Amino acid sequence: MAWNTPGSDNSGGSNGRTPRRRPNGRGLDALLDPLRGLFGGGAGGGGNVLRWVAIVIGLWLVFNCFVLVTEQERGVVLRFGQFSRVLQPGPHFKAPWPIERVTKVNATQSNAYSDTVPVFTRDANMVNVEINVQYRIGDPQLYLFGSRDADRVLKEAAQSAVREQVGRSDLDTVLNARSELTVTVRHRLQASLQDYRTGLVVTELNLPNARPPDEVKDAFDEVQRAAADKTTAINQAQAYAKQVVPEARGEASRVRTAAEGYKTSSVARAEGDANRFSLLVDQYKAAPDVTRKRLWLDTLQEVLSDNRKIIGGDSRQLIYVPMPDKRGGGSTAAGAPLLTPELLPPTITNEPADSGRSTRPSRPTGRDEVTR
Repeated sequence: MAWNTPGSDNSGGSNGRTPRRRPNGRGLDALLDPLRGLFGGGAGGGGNVLRWVAIVIGLWLVFNCFVLVTEQERGVVLRFGQFSRVLQPGPHFKAPWPIERVTKVNATQSNAYSDTVPVFTRDANMVNVEINVQYRIGDPQLYLFGSRDADRVLKEAAQSAVREQVGRSDLDTVLNARSELTVTVRHRLQASLQDYRTGLVVTELNLPNARPPDEVKDAFDEVQRAAADKTTAINQAQAYAKQVVPEARGEASRVRTAAEGYKTSSVARAEGDANRFSLLVDQYKAAPDVTRKRLWLDTLQEVLSDNRKIIGGDSRQLIYVPMPDKRGGGSTAAGAPLLTPELLPPTITNEPADSGRSTRPSRPTGRDEVTR
């Protein structure tokens, strides 16, 4: 029998020891009394059950009707299984289940899809193209109910867009100039996602690599090297052209300028000679003898100024006018030596007119002698 059972002797036991007293249990009893009433203990058990049922129902309603949507999430509310509204970030209240139900989706998370697709180009070459797509959920309603599996639709649409655009391009564009092709594929993929009502938004699409199949990789490498050599040769030719063309243009400009200067000087000289001749004609008409003598003296002065003058032993001045060289057609003044005094006759004598004979020095070959 327990020590605190009613009717028991609490003054002591058979062994003479005093039993320990229980600590004050009013607080614990206060917590256990409703439970005792719930299981039939006490006179007011039925009221306690109803009270606890009401409390449980109230708590369930509070937690079921209150919805907290984080900053990264969007809440899609279904009322009796039909779309009702979209909850933005923050605290919200809704009708309890089964009237309304909330499905949360992460609308800011960036998802990725990568794959390698074998594609035929326009010139009937096979190439393996790598696809890298970054996307997120733009419309939660369409993402959940617009299509059956939006992520799978995106994968198939990406492969289809790549095959379509690569099939319209040649091999050189796919291997070496994929920037414009990437932009076209991205626009085509986004249009397909909108048509399929996936609710997804493509944030970035790249075609990082395009390579031929392993079976023909060596042949493609040879083609790439040939293309690189072609580009190098073109660049060298363009550099050479940029160097030579300005030099040729400068030389042409110099020749043109010299020709124009020669033309101007020739025309001016001809006009001056014509004017001079006209003036001489006028002077000749006015004084023929004086003009003729003046012209003769000017011509003689011009001729004598360019020739060597040699004085003979009899104090006579001998003028030797060089004649053109028969071999080269030039003047002997520069190519052949002039006569020296040792080769000249020692004396020049004049015989009387009645002797019927005159002594004249013999002229050297290739020279004209003028005695003055």
